[in-house]
Amino acid sequence: MADQLYLSLWFPNFRFEALPAALVTVLRQFAKVSGEKRISAATVYPLGFTESPVFQRVYVNDERSESGEDSIIENAVAEATEQLHDDMAYEFEMKWRLWTPEANEAPISEAALDTLWRREPFTVKFIGFGPQFDQAAYEQNGHIRVDFGLDTPWVLDEEQENVLDDEAQKHVQQNIEMLLAFTLSVEKNCGISSRLLWTESGEPLAEKLIARLQRLN
Repeated sequence: MADQLYLSLWFPNFRFEALPAALVTVLRQFAKVSGEKRISAATVYPLGFTESPVFQRVYVNDERSESGEDSIIENAVAEATEQLHDDMAYEFEMKWRLWTPEANEAPISEAALDTLWRREPFTVKFIGFGPQFDQAAYEQNGHIRVDFGLDTPWVLDEEQENVLDDEAQKHVQQNIEMLLAFTLSVEKNCGISSRLLWTESGEPLAEKLIARLQRLN
């Protein structure tokens, strides 16, 4: 069953005023790995995620866009965090392209060998938490939490692994390598004190991904 995948980041002796700079640094690491240099959306939530946003902007990042400069990481973060409040959360969306199989309604055992794989854009959300947002949710979620969405680009069950051909296995490996490259880049360059790659169900995903990568190699 698909599971939500997150990366929580904590910073040593963290001051709330440093949140915008920390967000920029993390977003830059994602840009290096993904090749995507622009923010696709920014949202600011007061008090909790059930509240209506107090700021929201969707960027159109193409040659026709008049907001191209606005969607640069530094500019988008500066605009959304212009008014810092300790009971708000600041969310930024970026995209990366991961390998995914084309939709096929046939059972995996029948369809795997005929499946075509292609790179598709997946949205990743980066959320910086104010210390009073959602009853100090940062203690569990991190000063910054990265929401990768469903773990399906990286996780296959044993049945799927046994029937997928070498090309499909290679694509899954490339997805895992991108995820690990981003995680390691954050650890190396962002000055964090700790990080946690976790799933909503609580399964030890990091160990599972490393083991799968070793098998694929």
